[in-house]
Amino acid sequence: MSLNIYNTADEVLTALAEYFVIIGSEAIGKNGKFSVALSGGSSPKKLYELLATSYHDQLDWEKVFFFFGDERNVPQDSPDSNYLMAKKALFIPLFIDPHQIFAVDTALEPKEAAKKYQEEVEQFFDETELSFDLILLGLGDNSHTASLFPHTPVLHDRVPGVSEVFLPDQQVYRITMNAPLINEAQNIAFLVYGEGKAIAVHHVLEDEEDIEEYPAQLIEPIVGQIQWFLDEAAASMLEAK
Repeated sequence: MSLNIYNTADEVLTALAEYFVIIGSEAIGKNGKFSVALSGGSSPKKLYELLATSYHDQLDWEKVFFFFGDERNVPQDSPDSNYLMAKKALFIPLFIDPHQIFAVDTALEPKEAAKKYQEEVEQFFDETELSFDLILLGLGDNSHTASLFPHTPVLHDRVPGVSEVFLPDQQVYRITMNAPLINEAQNIAFLVYGEGKAIAVHHVLEDEEDIEEYPAQLIEPIVGQIQWFLDEAAASMLEAK
C-alpha cells in the first residue's frame, strides 16, 4: 500500500489523473486494452471532468473499457445514477463508444441486475481471471467503499462477484462489486479528500480490523497494488504518514 498525500484537493485530482493515464497506457501497451471500474459520487466527478479536458489527448480512449464498481438502484437517467454522472462528465466529452461502456441494468430487479452484471464481467474477461487493470474507489464517512456498507451481508462474500445490497436505514438497494472481485484487480486507487473524511481514513488505515464497522478494510489486493490519494485534510488524523 502507498499513501500519496497532497496539500490540496486539486493536487490530489491531478495526481490521480496522471496515475490513471499511466496505468491505462501500460495496460494498452501490454494487452491492447484498458479495463477500469469507475466509482460514483461528487469527488470522482471532478476527476472525470479533468480527464476529459486536460488529459483528453494523453490516452487512447478507443481502447478503454468502462465498468462501475457500484450503482444505485435508480433509472439510468436519474440524477442519482453513477452511470449518468460518468456519462456527462466523461463519456460524452470523450465521444466514448457505447460498446466500451458496461452499465448496470437498473431496469431489472436488484438481484437480477447484480447477476446480469456479474455475467457481463465474466464474459468480458472470458477465460482469464476477473482482474481489472484499475478500480477506482471512494470512502464514505462511515468507512464504506463501493457499496460495501457496514453490517451488510455482502461483507462476507468469499467468491468474486457482484451482489445486491439493501440499506435498511435508507430503504434502498444498490448493486456492487464485492471485495473478492475488487481485490483481484491489478491496481486499486482510493480518491479521498476533505476534512470530513479524516476520521474514516484513520479507522480504515490505522484502527484494528473490524470489517463490520469499517468495510473498506476488506480491500487488500491479492497480487495488485493499492494507492491512496489523499489531501492533507483527509490525512490529518493519521498517526503514520
